[in-house]
Amino acid sequence: MKRLVFIVVVVAAYYAYERFLIPELPASRAQTPGTQTSARSEQWRSGEQVRGSGTVLRLLADDNDGSRHQRFILELNSGRTVLVAHNIDLAPRISSLRTGDSVAFYGQYETNPQGGVIHWTHHDPRGAHVAGWLEHNGRRYD
Repeated sequence: MKRLVFIVVVVAAYYAYERFLIPELPASRAQTPGTQTSARSEQWRSGEQVRGSGTVLRLLADDNDGSRHQRFILELNSGRTVLVAHNIDLAPRISSLRTGDSVAFYGQYETNPQGGVIHWTHHDPRGAHVAGWLEHNGRRYD
């Protein structure tokens, strides 16, 4: 059931962005990796493009329902945790990812009771959504 709710949220967000294309946030709203504050990360809204970094707490099994996603739990500098769902049908997998590694991200935030999800960490082949990315060990995955 949780997976179905997640898929519905992702699809709804995609179509909302496709119809009402929201530009990248100005620098004052989309902070650079490593500069986010605890107060700022707690103020993210669903559908907002966010930028940040954190430490991998846990590697999860890939989600293979529909588009395949590499999943992991990231602890932000604020102490908050988020699920990262990185579409590996559209962007390369981070094959060298390990618990304790640092990862920077730029993607779309969606709220949930567990702390939230960061997705759209890749390009949009249709060009309708702001391109996101992950960075790990000096390499960008988009």
